[in-house]
Amino acid sequence: MAEDTEAPTKKKGGGKGLIIGLALALILGGGGFYAVYSDLVALPLPPANAAPPPEKLAKAEAEAAFAALPRTAFAPMEPLVVSLGAGSAIRQLQLVAQLEIEPSAAEAIAALQPRIRDVLTTYLRAVSPADVEDPAALLRMRAQMLRRVQVVTGEGMVRDLLVSEFILR
Repeated sequence: MAEDTEAPTKKKGGGKGLIIGLALALILGGGGFYAVYSDLVALPLPPANAAPPPEKLAKAEAEAAFAALPRTAFAPMEPLVVSLGAGSAIRQLQLVAQLEIEPSAAEAIAALQPRIRDVLTTYLRAVSPADVEDPAALLRMRAQMLRRVQVVTGEGMVRDLLVSEFILR
C-alpha cells in the first residue's frame, strides 16, 4: 500500500521539444529570408518607382485641370417674357439665362443689365414663331443672343450665355 500513496512524479523531457522547436524556427526563418532576398518568392509590395494608383492620378489630373480653368463668375438675369406674333399657336416665350463673365466685370455687367435686357427682348421679338418651334433653333438663337450681348458689353467681358429655361407657351 505504500506504493499506492506515492505522489505521481513529473516527467522530464520538455526541454528537448523546446530545443527542436527553436531550431526549426531558425531554419525556416532563415530559409524564408533567403527565398525572399534572392527573389525566389516575390512579396506583394509595389515596386519603389511604381506609378501612383489610377485613383490618385485621376484626382491629381482633375485638380490640375480645375486650376488651369480661367476664373469665372455668373451674372443671373431676370426672366424675360416676350410676346410672339399672332400667326402662331405659341403666344409667349419665356427665357431665363445667366451670363458667364469675367469676375472683374461683375459691377459693369450689373450696370448694363437694362441694355442687355433690351437687346435680348428686341431680338426675341424679331424672331418668327416658326423659327422658335424648330428644335435646333435654341442653338442658333443662343449664339445670336450671345453676340448681341457681347456687342453691348464690349469684347472680353461676357464669355457665354447659359440658358436655364426656354419655355414656349
